Amino acid sequence: MTGVTGESGGLLGRLRIEGPTMPEALAKIAEMILSDPETAAHASIVDLAERSGTSTATVTRFSRTLGFKGYANLRVAIATETGRAEQARWETDISGDIAPDDPLDGVLDVITAADTRAIQATAAGLDVAAVERVAAAIATAGRVEIFGLGSSGTAGREMAFRLERIRVPVWYRSDTHTALTNAALLGPGDVAIGLSHSGRTREAIETLAEAADHGALTVAVTSFGRSPLAEVADVVFTTSVHETTFRVAALSALHSQLLVLDLIYVAVAQRTYERTAEALELTVRAVDAHRVPDTTNNRKRPRREKPL
Repeated sequence: MTGVTGESGGLLGRLRIEGPTMPEALAKIAEMILSDPETAAHASIVDLAERSGTSTATVTRFSRTLGFKGYANLRVAIATETGRAEQARWETDISGDIAPDDPLDGVLDVITAADTRAIQATAAGLDVAAVERVAAAIATAGRVEIFGLGSSGTAGREMAFRLERIRVPVWYRSDTHTALTNAALLGPGDVAIGLSHSGRTREAIETLAEAADHGALTVAVTSFGRSPLAEVADVVFTTSVHETTFRVAALSALHSQLLVLDLIYVAVAQRTYERTAEALELTVRAVDAHRVPDTTNNRKRPRREKPL
């Protein structure tokens, strides 16, 4: 597996998601970092081990589990995260709790802050080189297959719609049997994209695995970089989520997923600039007749007065 994003950015968001699933000793370190990131950013490896009730060897293992060469690199990542949070302190001061009688202007602040934080953390963790690799493959692919269910399916449909408009041979599949049979028809030079917040959606895992068996480039978009979906993918993009009341993690992941897919789409459009420009012009012209004319710039005729 290559191209896993989220290893050098969006660290705190990643720890919130993956920390509880780690072995007990590693989970203690994650909990300690999340409880006081600023202190952790300045702590020596011995200090962090003592504060978390573990050992220096465990801290080193924790760092490498997250994809860092050692603790020094982990500390840099923590410091980067805390510095970014300090610049956007207004966001972190807003709780994700929403009470039934909260005024809507306050609810708006909570939702805006949660989505903004998730998007920023996802952006910080994106591996641009991995995006370029996927975009280059899509730009020349014979077939691109996208699969996702639920909210992930919403992001998948949007990506397929965008790529269709710039003449990429792409299909979005929501039916498992259709997804599997078409994944079996992929080959080298084709691309399969699977979306799942949890990374544990069986249908998405099976579809990517089938595509991989036939030589297609497989791409996973998930919030869990060590999930089963990630294990069967060549390239993994990890997304960050911030839950609020009434919006569980799977529902909150949509904006982060769209950010990743949007960047890939734009990168594809850059590589196929002439073809894309022509396609967009043609598609805009095709639906133009179905738009109500814009009359906002037309002067209103003076009202004719009735004769006395």
